[in-house]
Amino acid sequence: MMALAAESRSDWRRKASEATGLPFSRVRTLRRLRDQARSLSELAYDMGIDAPATTVIVNDLEARGLVQRRQHPDDRRAKLVSLTAEGRKRIAALKNIFDEPPAGLVGLPEQDLAELRRILERMSEASR
Repeated sequence: MMALAAESRSDWRRKASEATGLPFSRVRTLRRLRDQARSLSELAYDMGIDAPATTVIVNDLEARGLVQRRQHPDDRRAKLVSLTAEGRKRIAALKNIFDEPPAGLVGLPEQDLAELRRILERMSEASR
């Protein structure tokens, strides 16, 4: 099970980078911003990296026109980072990759896939 997960994750990262034309660290950051703007400290915490590394990533994404910074409405010292229209396009390019099953699941009966989907959705909900 772990081997399948590791192989699928590696394959997904490669495909995500190819689809967006970005290093995976940038894809990961864009995905964190898809639902709402976040401060740099929130992004750093969510991604499990330090603030300087987050700043480097956001600077790169901003230079590419994929994110923008604006003043945080509740904290004058902080900036909020959000996706631009171009950043949203890059995220949309990932949809087909998400819908593609890992190679190890191809050929499984539909009933097994439905059960797996149900289990994974429960796991995802529990981790939120």
